[in-house]
Amino acid sequence: MNNATKIPGTIDAWESGTLGKSREHAKLVDAETRQAIEETLAMQMISIRLPKSVIEDFKALASLEGIGYQPLMREALTRFAHGESRRIMHKVSENRKHAR
Repeated sequence: MNNATKIPGTIDAWESGTLGKSREHAKLVDAETRQAIEETLAMQMISIRLPKSVIEDFKALASLEGIGYQPLMREALTRFAHGESRRIMHKVSENRKHAR
């Protein structure tokens, strides 16, 4: 769906829970199906407290990118973790070269 066909306020409605939390439109899945979905996505729910200003920054950035702020946060954390892993592995490799 492109931006021209989006319902105005949809992102805010999802974020506030106006959309997406209606029991009449929800369908529960059994524990086995839920587990299979979680394993397939290789995702795990977490809880984290962040400064409101950080969340507002991510919301503003996500709006510019046309995505939700939580997927943007997930992408930012993934990039950071991969970058730090590479940096540390490079440092370990360099230390081993100099130790020889």
